[in-house]
Amino acid sequence: MSAATAEPGLTPLFIRLKLSLMRNGLKGSSKRKAAWIVSLLFSLAFSVLATLGLSLLHGHAHAATAVVLMGAILALAWTVMPLFFPTADETLDPSRLVMLPLRPRPLVRALLASSLVGIGPLFTLCLAVGSVAAVAHGAAGVLAAVLGAPLLLLGCVALARAVATANVRLLTSRKGRDLALLSGLLIAIGAQLVNFASQRLFQVGGLTALEPVEAVVRWLPPATAVGMVDSASRGAYAQAAAQLALTLGALGLLLRFWERSLTKLMVTPDGSTLAAAKPEKERGSGGAWSLLPDSRTGAAMQRTLRYVARDPKTKSAWVSALAVGMIIPVFNAVQGSGSVYLACFGAGMLGVQMYNQFGQDTSAFWMVAQTISLPREAYVELRARAAALALVTVPYTVLVTVVTAALVGDWAQFPAALGLGLGLLGAMLCTGALASAHFPYSIPTEGAFKNVVPGQAGLAWLGIFGGMLTSAVVSAPVIALAIYVSLSDAPATPAWLTLPAGIAWGTLAAWTGLRLAAPTVSRKLPEILTAVSKG
Repeated sequence: MSAATAEPGLTPLFIRLKLSLMRNGLKGSSKRKAAWIVSLLFSLAFSVLATLGLSLLHGHAHAATAVVLMGAILALAWTVMPLFFPTADETLDPSRLVMLPLRPRPLVRALLASSLVGIGPLFTLCLAVGSVAAVAHGAAGVLAAVLGAPLLLLGCVALARAVATANVRLLTSRKGRDLALLSGLLIAIGAQLVNFASQRLFQVGGLTALEPVEAVVRWLPPATAVGMVDSASRGAYAQAAAQLALTLGALGLLLRFWERSLTKLMVTPDGSTLAAAKPEKERGSGGAWSLLPDSRTGAAMQRTLRYVARDPKTKSAWVSALAVGMIIPVFNAVQGSGSVYLACFGAGMLGVQMYNQFGQDTSAFWMVAQTISLPREAYVELRARAAALALVTVPYTVLVTVVTAALVGDWAQFPAALGLGLGLLGAMLCTGALASAHFPYSIPTEGAFKNVVPGQAGLAWLGIFGGMLTSAVVSAPVIALAIYVSLSDAPATPAWLTLPAGIAWGTLAAWTGLRLAAPTVSRKLPEILTAVSKG
C-alpha cells in the first residue's frame, strides 16, 4: 500500500489506537479499572457543574473577565502538564513512531485527533462551552461561540503536544523524571500563591481589579477564542474578526512548530545511538568537595550530599522541605498573621530528613555495612550523615529566621526564635539517628510517589511521627525558655541568652542521640541491611 493511500486512514487508525491503549490499560487490574471509572464519573460530574456554573454568569457585569481569564488558565495548564507528568499519557512520546514510514504532516493531524480522546479533553471542552455560553448574546455571539469553544480546545491540545514534542528528550531522561518528581512541589507552591492572590484580590475589589489584566489577556491566543465571542456579542465585529484571525494564526503557527519539532525528532539520533561518551572526569577530586575532610567522615558526607543532588526521591524530599519550610512563615508574615517563631517550621521540615538514613541507600547499604563492625565506626558514619545535613540546615534555619523576622518586624524575638529553631534541629538529629537505628525501612526504587515498600508502612509512621513527638520532649527546655521570653516583659537580655542556650542544647542532644544509636547500629546491622534492601 502506498503512502498516499495509507495517509487518509491514518487519523481514524490513531484514534482506534488511542482507544485501544485506554482499554488495554484497564485490563488485569480491577483496582485500576475502578479508579479510572471513579475518576471518569467525578470528572463528568465536575465538568457538568462547572459548565452550568459558568453558564450562570450569563448577563453578569464581569462575566467576560472571569471566562477570558479561565481560558488563559486552561491554556497554561495544558502547556505545563506534559512537563510535570510526562508518563501520564504514553502517546505524548512521538519517539515511539520514528521507525514507521510516516510523514510529519499527516502524523500531526492524526496525533491531534487522537489527543482529543480522553477525560482531559472532555473536561476542557465542557469548560470551554460554559465559558463561551457565559458571554454569548445575539446571533453573532452564538455563531462566534460555535467557533470559539472548539478553537479553545484545539489551541490547548496543540500547545500541550507542541511542548511535549519539543521537550521529549528531556521528558524521557533522568532530568525529566526529576522534573516529574518535583511537580507536586510546584503544584503545592502554586496552590499557596493562588490562595494568597485570591485573598488579596477580594481585599482590593474582586474581579474589577482584574479588568486591566483581562484587557491584555483577551488578545493572547488561545484566550482570544473566548474574547472573540464577547466582542461579537457586544457588536465589536472588527475586534472579533481580529481575535478570530489571531486564534487561527496562532493555531497554525503551533501546528507548524509541532511539525518541525516532530521532523527534527524523527531524523535526529539520540544519545543511545551515538558513539560512546568520552571518559568521565575524575570525580570528587576538586571543587567544593575538596573542602570536606579527607577522611571517612568527608567521604560519608560527600555520599550523603550526592544523594541529595542526584537521587530523584532524595532530591524531591529535600527541595520540598526547603521550599515549604520557607513558604509557610513567609506567606503568613506577608498576610499579617505571621510570627517569627514560625521560622522553626523550616528547621522541623529539614530535620525530618535525618530519619531513615540507611533506607535512602536502598540495597547499596551493604557496601557501607562492610565498613561497620564496631560502635565507633557506626558512630563516625552517623556523625558524618548528621554533619552533612547540618551543613545545609543550619544556614537555612538562620536564613529563614532572618527573612521572617524582617517581614514581621519583630527583631526583639529573633534571638529566641533562632535559638529555638537550632535547638529543635539538634533534637531531631538526635531522634532521627535513633529512629534510623531502631526503625529502618526500605524506599522502593520504582514508583515516583512510593516512599515505603508494602508491609513497612507501620515502621515508617512509628519512626517518623514517634521521633517528632520525642523531639518536642527533648527540646522542651528550649521551648520553655522561648515561651518565657515571648510572654515576659523583661529586658532583651533573656532573649539573647536563648540563642546560645538553644545552640548548646541542640548540640548536646545531637551528640547524645548519635552516641546512643551507634551501638544499636553495629549490633543490629544484619537486620538493618535486610530491612532497607527489600525495595
